[in-house]
Amino acid sequence: MIDLIRTSAVPATLMQSAAKGALSVPPQEMIEILVYLAVHNKVFAEKARFTLASWEERSAREAAADPKTAKEVLDYFIDPQNLRPAVLPLLLENPAIGEESVIKLAVSATCEQAEVLLSSPRVSRSRSILTVLLSNPNLIENEAAAIEAKLSALGDETAHATESVPATSPSADTAADPEAEESLAAYLSENAAEIAAEGNKEFQPTAGLQEGGLESSAEPVEAPVKGMAAAAGASASSSSDTHEEVPRRAPLKKWILSAEEQRGSALQKISKLDIKGRIQLAMKGNKEERSLLIRDGTKIVALAVLESPKLTDGEVEKFSSQKNVLEAVLRAIPMKRRFMKMYPVVRNLTFNPRTPIDVSLGLIKNLLIQDLRHLSGNKEVSDTVRKLATKMFRQKLDVTKKS
Repeated sequence: MIDLIRTSAVPATLMQSAAKGALSVPPQEMIEILVYLAVHNKVFAEKARFTLASWEERSAREAAADPKTAKEVLDYFIDPQNLRPAVLPLLLENPAIGEESVIKLAVSATCEQAEVLLSSPRVSRSRSILTVLLSNPNLIENEAAAIEAKLSALGDETAHATESVPATSPSADTAADPEAEESLAAYLSENAAEIAAEGNKEFQPTAGLQEGGLESSAEPVEAPVKGMAAAAGASASSSSDTHEEVPRRAPLKKWILSAEEQRGSALQKISKLDIKGRIQLAMKGNKEERSLLIRDGTKIVALAVLESPKLTDGEVEKFSSQKNVLEAVLRAIPMKRRFMKMYPVVRNLTFNPRTPIDVSLGLIKNLLIQDLRHLSGNKEVSDTVRKLATKMFRQKLDVTKKS
């Protein structure tokens, strides 16, 4: 049934029944159908999301705990916008859920979600998740203290692995590099006003966007959660007006990290840095750090990655196909002649539904005939892009036949 629905081979009345969860199929398959409709079908998406939100808890828990559950279903369940408290503990321990998904949740989890995260054995073993969770502005004091204790314990367990590294040794990736230093100084000077205007914004990676949200700009992953947190806060305050306000932590961000901090993971480094520090890391850091910073919700930081002298062609090719970067990044790539000499980059940009339409239209003329044919049938991109691709495919096909 899911295959028939994916290929639109069923009547509208059956699709409507599917969106209501009323098909005679096993619960796990019904959940997969509902998630597909919620993500990919504009007509029945809202109804499918409503059905999923009120879906029977037992089968939802079974799906959340099963590593064999379809990846799209697990990704939907752990998305902060769709998260149900009853299934969160099971999702956290499901090995099929990637660490990046848990980190995305940890960035701006509510107090209640943070408590569940802290009770998770998997989270307690992950320095990366704990570090990101520690920078969460919604934490209360005792939660922050618990995270610091867990990180300290992890540090004691792995201390022997770093004893041989001199405390004053700089990271190999951020060692003195004249070209990178010059590029960094120029970038900071040229964009001083915009950097100052951004203030002290923390690192918030842009969220992966689903169909139906492609028209809007990518936003930091905290955005969908803040509204939920605010609603929860309003509800709590109405029932307990006499309670004192829970204290919040506002961890300080740095520009320069100590040698010990530099030896941490990429996410650890980034979570401790302010805007200038992240720009410096974007210019002088390694490939893993650039892959995270290209998704920074602060435009001036994300664009700094494209100015790095260390940036490789392979990285640019990957960035051009990503749907979870700011539109400003996809607009900036074709403005550099070096990147436009790489055909895979041109192709990826035109096929990427996040690429601004005017950019895509300007690049279509550079596509090969087989790619024009594929683009003309790509339903992820806009109708305008598909129509132009179809027109140019026919023109090039006619020229080929005549020759």
